[in-house]
Amino acid sequence: MVARLVIAAPSSGSGKTTVATGLMAALAATGLTVSPHKVGPDYIDPGYHALATGRPGRNLDAYLCGESLVAPLFAHGARGCDIAVVEGVMGLYDGAAGLGELASTAQVAKLLRAPVVLVVDASSQSRSVAALVHGFASWDPGVRIGGVILNKVASDRHEALLREALDESGVPVLGALRRAAPLSTPSRHLGLVPVAERRADAVAAVAAMAERVRQGCDLAALMGLARSAPRLGCEPWDALEVLLPHPAPSPNPPGAGVGEGAFPGAV
Repeated sequence: MVARLVIAAPSSGSGKTTVATGLMAALAATGLTVSPHKVGPDYIDPGYHALATGRPGRNLDAYLCGESLVAPLFAHGARGCDIAVVEGVMGLYDGAAGLGELASTAQVAKLLRAPVVLVVDASSQSRSVAALVHGFASWDPGVRIGGVILNKVASDRHEALLREALDESGVPVLGALRRAAPLSTPSRHLGLVPVAERRADAVAAVAAMAERVRQGCDLAALMGLARSAPRLGCEPWDALEVLLPHPAPSPNPPGAGVGEGAFPGAV
């Protein structure tokens, strides 16, 4: 059984990429083998996840592969790892337009039976954060929100007010990240620059994310939550094992001319 967490948020721009990538790197730095995953077809974030963990970043997309393969594909990617961290997409409950929960972070969390950590942009609010978290935690009983990480916290006083409010919600605070200048992650319109284009900058950005998470989050509590995930109850699915169960035949058997393998008897 692989310990696992889904890092989600109420909306895009809340800081889930910083938290997810930083958490992956911080856990890997402790000697754990971390399996990185991303909800949806995004190909840029997985590049940063790979830098953080030293393992391939893998996508989990119920729209493209069908919901029945999400857990088996996850199990294949996470095989032999100590923990898997799954970064969500958009807001927790946002899925394919007009198709309900399909391809949403919430759907993937349910298919993986994984606890969710909600990253909340806490700027410009205090007690209202509890109402926000309560709404997300109670919207779908099948989604288990196991903790909150507060982002863009202004001060110690602000953090104390937020924590006091969330004490009433029953959802524990697992971290608080101070408001800071944006990380120097290479970016352009529609998202991050792929790692291959600016590798040195990307490495520095991942290191900065890891340090921010180490300073602001309770790694032991996050690991405890990840280990509380139940067994998946599915077998890993490997495309190579399924689609190529036997070695592929040579396209040109010894002694055959071009085309003779495909068209026996051709001259």
